[in-house]
Amino acid sequence: MPPYGDFCTIMPGDTSKGPHGRPSPLPWQDISKAKKADREARLAKRPGWRLGFNVPSEQNDVAHLPTSRLTPRQLEIVHLDATALAEALRIRRYTAVETLEAFCHVASIAQDVTNCLTEVLFDEGLARAQELDRYLEETGQVVGPLHGVPVSIKDHVRVKGHDTSTGYIAWAGRTIAEKDAVVVDILRKAGAVIYVKTANPQTLLSLETNNNIYGRTVNPYNRSLTPGGSSGGESALIAMHGSPMGIGTDIGGSIRIPAGYMGLYGLKGSVGRLPHAGLMGSHDGMDAIVGALGPLATSARDLALFCQVMSQYEPWLVEPPLIEIPWRQEIVEGAGLPTKLAIAILWDDGVVTPHPPILDALRRTSDALVAAGHDVITWDPIEHQGAWDLITKLYFLDGGAEYRDVLEHEPYVPQTEWILSQVPNGGKPFSVAELFELNLAREAFRAKVAAHWNATKFRTTTGRPVDAILSPVAATLAPPHDTTRWWGYTSYWNLMDFSAAVFPAGRFHAAGYRPLALPNGVVHGGEPRNDAERFIRAQWDPKTYDNASIGLQLVGRRLSEERLLGVLHRVEEAVERFSDQ
Repeated sequence: MPPYGDFCTIMPGDTSKGPHGRPSPLPWQDISKAKKADREARLAKRPGWRLGFNVPSEQNDVAHLPTSRLTPRQLEIVHLDATALAEALRIRRYTAVETLEAFCHVASIAQDVTNCLTEVLFDEGLARAQELDRYLEETGQVVGPLHGVPVSIKDHVRVKGHDTSTGYIAWAGRTIAEKDAVVVDILRKAGAVIYVKTANPQTLLSLETNNNIYGRTVNPYNRSLTPGGSSGGESALIAMHGSPMGIGTDIGGSIRIPAGYMGLYGLKGSVGRLPHAGLMGSHDGMDAIVGALGPLATSARDLALFCQVMSQYEPWLVEPPLIEIPWRQEIVEGAGLPTKLAIAILWDDGVVTPHPPILDALRRTSDALVAAGHDVITWDPIEHQGAWDLITKLYFLDGGAEYRDVLEHEPYVPQTEWILSQVPNGGKPFSVAELFELNLAREAFRAKVAAHWNATKFRTTTGRPVDAILSPVAATLAPPHDTTRWWGYTSYWNLMDFSAAVFPAGRFHAAGYRPLALPNGVVHGGEPRNDAERFIRAQWDPKTYDNASIGLQLVGRRLSEERLLGVLHRVEEAVERFSDQ
């Protein structure tokens, strides 16, 4: 039992609503101190995996440090994507133990420089890796398709025997998981090794990663910027090669924005496609708007690998809300896709114009698609502000009461203050009749956007509706801490329950920056249209975002994850050919 268990009034293993709002016998600062001490004690057991010196506070770029102490063989291991790593383990090029040791070494330093970890499971992971090595040696067979592959887990996903504090002081030490979440159970059956849990923000409903238990997680490319949220610990760790694949969740952009801010790949599947049972967080039991679970990784093929593994173990048999749709890898590989794609580009959502480097990335990708012979049109935005107004009502059906209850005995971090300032309806719960009306409004909105998508067939040269929408991930690159203000480029697609994938589109360098010319009339250039746009426009200064990653988002229809990843492959092929010219 961890040291913080001594002052908990709920026994470990109780994952009921009991902790909500209960006063803790000790101040929140003492709970934080105990949790941090437990984490440090676990990391200190292996001092050879630490950096060995303090990084100056003024050093913003620390992304290279976690791999700086590795051997050449270890460097080779941690730079493989999960797909290549699984194959290398299968043919015994590496052992599971040496693979995990390399990633644990990187993860230890990644924690030191970005504060990205919560629970440290190195001993447990190494014991499992030894078992896997023995099994392969004795049988000549792998346990499953992820045999020996280390996988990191977002903090609020239950891992048996470990805390699931979810960024809440009130839950720290009181939510020791009695069993694995469905996704973790499948990962173990597939042979994956679970070795760390990663930071998420207070409340989870935040696109930055900061809480009163562990503090703030920072962006390794520029520590004055956020790594995003709520899967920000995952994005920071994977970006520094401390994990080949991580599990995140997304109810408004919490996989896609961290992936975009870190130059990674991330997938938000449609609700009902990937397992979701076994998560610990607010909103439990609320299904007016539901978060989706998905992977963050270093390659697009790893997104498909994750989905294929989840499908292989038939999660719909243990999680009834899931839809039985076996994974169709042949579609990912291009079967049924037209030679000439039709892509619509959302340049400006009508609420907040993106910063110039994001528009540049859209322009370069558009030019590459046209050069490859694909059909590119502009996506006319439809009711993005209205979508935000509706989804915030669906987020806060209880008027924010659950959040206020859980946070009764700890202060709000700045992004919690901001999102709770968005609570509609005067902070009052919606009545049953009002909930019915909101559900009708959600379905009417979905039908309207679907019809809008269908109508693109009258504007494409193919005579077909567009195959996907290319969009910004956010209006800014990774912003300075505590300044995230507009989620509309991602939350819009949660409201639609469409599938969406994020992919890297370069790195921004401030020195000598000159924006590209844009097509006429695709963005707003006049006076700011609202307070959010005024705030975000005033933020733009190239020096602020130096060394930040650029990501773009590709959106597909509901339950069309295979087709979306197939389109993504074609988009990346076009960009690669164009950049080689």
